[in-house]
Amino acid sequence: MKFVKIFLAALAAFVVGSFVCFFLWILVLVGMAGSMGGGSMEPVTNNTILKIDFSEVITDSPSVNPFASIDFMTMQATPQLSFYSALRAIDAAANDDRIKGIYLRPNGMGGLSSTAQVEELRATLQQFKESGKFIIAYNETYSQGLYYLVSVADQIYMQPEGSFEWTGLASQIMFYKGLLDKLGVEMEIFRPTVCKYKSAVEPYFLKKMSPENRAQMQSLVNSMWNTVTSAVAESRGVSVEELNALADNLSIILPQDALEAKLIDSLKYEDEMETVFEELGVKKGLNGELNYVSLGGYAAQVGADNKKHSTPELAIVYAEGQIVDGEGTDGKIYGNTLAAKIREVRLDEGVKAVVVRVNSPGGSALASDLIWREMELLKAEKPVIISMGGYAASGGYYISAPADAIVADKTTLTGSIGVFGMIPNVGKAMEQKLGITVDGVKTNSSAGINTFVPMTSAEKRALMRSVDRVYERFTGLVAEGRNLPIDEVLEIAGGRVWSGEEALNIGLVDMNGGLKEAIAVAVDKAALGEDYRIVERTETPTGLAAYLSAFSAQLKSSWEASELGVAMKEYRHLQEAMSQSGVVMYSPYKVNF
Repeated sequence: MKFVKIFLAALAAFVVGSFVCFFLWILVLVGMAGSMGGGSMEPVTNNTILKIDFSEVITDSPSVNPFASIDFMTMQATPQLSFYSALRAIDAAANDDRIKGIYLRPNGMGGLSSTAQVEELRATLQQFKESGKFIIAYNETYSQGLYYLVSVADQIYMQPEGSFEWTGLASQIMFYKGLLDKLGVEMEIFRPTVCKYKSAVEPYFLKKMSPENRAQMQSLVNSMWNTVTSAVAESRGVSVEELNALADNLSIILPQDALEAKLIDSLKYEDEMETVFEELGVKKGLNGELNYVSLGGYAAQVGADNKKHSTPELAIVYAEGQIVDGEGTDGKIYGNTLAAKIREVRLDEGVKAVVVRVNSPGGSALASDLIWREMELLKAEKPVIISMGGYAASGGYYISAPADAIVADKTTLTGSIGVFGMIPNVGKAMEQKLGITVDGVKTNSSAGINTFVPMTSAEKRALMRSVDRVYERFTGLVAEGRNLPIDEVLEIAGGRVWSGEEALNIGLVDMNGGLKEAIAVAVDKAALGEDYRIVERTETPTGLAAYLSAFSAQLKSSWEASELGVAMKEYRHLQEAMSQSGVVMYSPYKVNF
């Protein structure tokens, strides 16, 4: 009888385990299919139109999470496409006689993740136009970001009852000082006196922006808005002054307003677009319909470089996310993991040049220094070019400083050369709100530092020494890496955030441009000529534990996004900031169109 019980229990465990494994593998396959874009079967024939409709999520770096494309709340998969693959596909389309032009129809569930991506994609579309092929845009609604992108088109159409946004840029910060006061939480802030622009800590001890933070954020939004209006003015033949007046007066609300202001060319329903393409010389197929291929579908057919493995390699390494200590592959930059990847390309004799794509607000000072060291060693052997994405600030700039050259988009947020430390004292809150107290023993006065009791003067001095030391090292490394006098670095440091356009003028970057421009610089510095191949070097999770971790992380992300909606953005911002420990180089602010 005992044997039967054991046997049945083992059998049940086997069946359940098999079912779970089968379910997980189904999800893996769905995720892989979604990540690949599922477009390899889309036919590309003569008279094909490349349709960019944002049906794919265009990620800055290739996703290594097999479940990243799945929304577990709806069990639907949204294809994922790396940004480099998207740019490469558009370049290929310019030279493909089968592709007659591009149809910008940005109404999908995917899209771009940063203003820098919008800027780079727009620049690539501008280059596409040099082929003589058309770009036509159509949508029901245009946000400012979408309009900035589609303004590159030869003709812009809009649904007659749609909506149009043209209001200018704004950046708002949520302050938590009042909440902390109500909870009884006291924040100990450690920031060098000269780091008056290092505003990541301000929400925890102020209730509004400091004059320094207000000045830097105003400068940022002005710079980014100037990038937008200058590009639109050039494309549409409307002056920057007119565009600003339209924004100030909220003159563009209805589609007819946009038409009268010459921001669009005509109001049409989508079915009428067929006639537009026919007038441009696009012929219908044998089925009597126009032939479209999606960006993901076309990118899948363009494929990777098919050159021999012995061909010199230009490696793209990605540094995306918050910088943290240790090892991992869950969407953050783990110091040891990225350092190992940089070491790998350094020791690979087939790699002749490296482009590091940085898209990070920074984080751990220790992890940043580990990465910096490997960047220094890499630079000593091979050309290293930094391509800055949406933001490469604080620790993100720290790891970029050693490079041979830094390329940043005009809308990149960078600099933020500064550090801080922040320790909460939750003892009063725990006692008054929850009735919890903490007691214990220790051998020395500063043993067992924790967040339940106020810091002693000795503890505060020790942490402040660490903060000052990291800032001194940070500014010194920037001076060395950028070949600038230390006094000049100190003048532009202080924790201040700069746009990529501003950073070029003060020597923090070498040129404005995107990933393609960074690749071109790397090719030139390594004297590769035309005989080279580009390989994206990524970390892929291995083993069942890694897949289960990725599954859990994506499930949690889907639930949070569904339950909290727009509040999730602010929650994650707060969570990131509060999770920092030790001395931190972190810049949390973003400005989106």
